Amino acid sequence: MNNTNEIFTRKHFLAGLLVGTLDITAAGIQFYIKTGKSPTGVLRYVASGAFGPEAFSGSSVMLLWGLIFHFMIAMTFTFLFFFLVENLPILSRQKIPFAIIYGILMWAAVRFLVIPFSRITPPAFNLKNIAIAVSILIICISVPLTIIAEKKRVS
Repeated sequence: MNNTNEIFTRKHFLAGLLVGTLDITAAGIQFYIKTGKSPTGVLRYVASGAFGPEAFSGSSVMLLWGLIFHFMIAMTFTFLFFFLVENLPILSRQKIPFAIIYGILMWAAVRFLVIPFSRITPPAFNLKNIAIAVSILIICISVPLTIIAEKKRVS
């Protein structure tokens, strides 16, 4: 299964939809618990990367843009995950360490690549918030993708 033409299969796309849904749901719940505000604030925050502060006062179309951008990022990380697993067999043998490292790398990529090239004001550096964000990425994206990759490998 080392054919890179297989990186964009229906299963990969569905895996991206699954982990994107898990991730945005967890982020919304965490946001609500932390602020008591509507989880839609997460989608507005994501949309603000392209639209700036207008995303927070704009119409509900901003929620759709936030969802689109979120899933574009989730799909990118999903396809990259499968590309790495399918081309570096050692990662399939080191599932848990790879899932943890991949979660940390996803957070770092968003924090140090996506956010600086967007209109989002970088959040304050807070270890508790970072730990929560990384944990969400590991639990909602890395671990499910690891399970899916293993099932694909077995079948």
